[in-house]
Amino acid sequence: MRRTYSAGAAVATAAVLFAGTGTAYATGNPQLSTSRGGAASTAAQLPTKGQIKALFDRWNAALATGDANRVADLYAPDAVLLPTVSAEVRSTRAGIVDYFKHFLESKPVGTIQERFINILDRANAVDTGLYQFTLTNKDGSTTKVNARYTFVYELRGGTWLIINHHSSVLPSG
Repeated sequence: MRRTYSAGAAVATAAVLFAGTGTAYATGNPQLSTSRGGAASTAAQLPTKGQIKALFDRWNAALATGDANRVADLYAPDAVLLPTVSAEVRSTRAGIVDYFKHFLESKPVGTIQERFINILDRANAVDTGLYQFTLTNKDGSTTKVNARYTFVYELRGGTWLIINHHSSVLPSG
């Protein structure tokens, strides 16, 4: 079923789902690596905050492709997406793809305003904070939206995946 979004809903949708600046990964999932001779390690040490920031940038790069499936590839099979403008909790790949198909129509561009990264252990981290989206409207004009976000990442099979993504429009005042 095709959903129709108003400009306000598109703005809120973008606020919910887009973030990131900095280095972008064009394809694949960034892996952890050590500084010892370049040997890869996914379980021997804690990830750095920079490595977790790169996961957010990877997500941003996937959004820039306009391909909802590429974005959904960054989510674990059991991930939960709680979008702001949809009453439907997205807990399946099909649901996540459907949501991003509509979201990507606004060609979102985002920047992080403030972030807090917590490394929980060798395989789990949380990136939370505030970001701003620039959305392109159908008439070519742009709209900016401020929002808050939380991404929970888990290292599975050597790849960092999003297991929980919640975002909402920043309340005024």
